[in-house]
Amino acid sequence: MFGLNSDSMPSVIDKPKAATLPPVRTPCIGVCSTGIGDAVCRGCKRFSHEVIDWNGYTQEEKRIVDKRLSAFLSQACAHKCTVEDAGLLQWQLDVQQVRYDPTHDAYSWLFQLLRAGASQIKDPSKYGFFVHAEWSDLSLVELRDKIDEDFWVLSSAHYERYQATPDLFQE
Repeated sequence: MFGLNSDSMPSVIDKPKAATLPPVRTPCIGVCSTGIGDAVCRGCKRFSHEVIDWNGYTQEEKRIVDKRLSAFLSQACAHKCTVEDAGLLQWQLDVQQVRYDPTHDAYSWLFQLLRAGASQIKDPSKYGFFVHAEWSDLSLVELRDKIDEDFWVLSSAHYERYQATPDLFQE
């Protein structure tokens, strides 16, 4: 026979899983280019409508944007670097007091490290990463800027494909 066990049944007052997650912080870095007409911000890489509507978004809507941005940043970073020791990288971020989102992956963390102190890092292995051979002739500042450029290109391509293109199936 099937019996009901009250221990296995969800409570009607249980909060949804998303409610236990920390609030999503704005990705804004204070270098907004949407005010001068860019469809994709050169600072945070959000679309102009996301910048405008951010404060009206639910936490779930913010998480969707944050997840997309984090994935693009990780892709751009992983193309040029490899994180060998995420624990060491995270430790360095904590010691250096660099703001990062612990819910993002190590490649997003690496970019935050490069943003904060690329000119001060002499030995990437002491931070848990290495630069791929084809990019090793660049300084870490130049590498950071190339990663940031690739991040913008990915965001812009996504915007052009999914936002700026008219819906071909709409009548």
